Amino acid sequence: MDIAVLGALDVKEHGVSVTPTAPKPRQVLALLALHADQVVPVAALVEELWGERPPRSARTTLQTYILQLRDLIAAALPAEDPRTSKNVLVTSPGGYLLSTSAGASDVREFERLAGLGYRAMDAGDFTGAARELRDALALWTGTALADVQTGPQLEMHCRRLEETRLCALDQRIEADLRLGRHRELLGELTVLVSRYRTHENLHAQFMLALHRSGRRSEALEAYQRLRNALVRELGLEPSAALRRLQRSILMASPTTPAPTLHSTGVGTGDRLSHVG
Repeated sequence: MDIAVLGALDVKEHGVSVTPTAPKPRQVLALLALHADQVVPVAALVEELWGERPPRSARTTLQTYILQLRDLIAAALPAEDPRTSKNVLVTSPGGYLLSTSAGASDVREFERLAGLGYRAMDAGDFTGAARELRDALALWTGTALADVQTGPQLEMHCRRLEETRLCALDQRIEADLRLGRHRELLGELTVLVSRYRTHENLHAQFMLALHRSGRRSEALEAYQRLRNALVRELGLEPSAALRRLQRSILMASPTTPAPTLHSTGVGTGDRLSHVG
């Protein structure tokens, strides 16, 4: 079974889609797919579908959705496959498990490539880090589960996935900056800082890319826009690291080497949760 959730939901068995069109069975499949090869408790599935006030018929209705998914899986299994749909969508004590039988999962592949990228960064291999992280990010075709109606469980997982994507993106941009690709990054960073108005590290990277491209005044303007957004939306001033970066750009002469994120103390962990 091949699973894709980093964009539209797409679950296939032997190349045949088993993704239902009805909203609630799609939710069930999406939650099972996110936890592929792990048991998803019935309580989690019920909460996803109906929140804190499930109907009395919740468990019976859930069983109906499971049967619908098994029908789709059975239709996709070739005659020579010894498995049945119950071997793919397994009933376990307290829940259900979607067995991939070593199939592909875009989340697992993203995590594998991102891990290679992080280790390359730690080793100072910025070329390798940029390559691995770029390949990891290329697996995203849109917002996670973009075409699935989400309840509390899926909302939580989508937020977690978005944070992992932002962390990988942050590190890939840092690797590119270390490789001197500041001009190539300007277009991408312009879009990102407009989308994430209070994300400090993205703004720091944008300021550096502008400064290193000879656009010092625009770098200082980017800082001011960030400060205004932080004060207005979060009631916060920029971090001490961002203020140091702003001062270093403000005081730099045309012949002064451009500052680095490392030298100003701005790093991946700085206010990554401040996104807007």
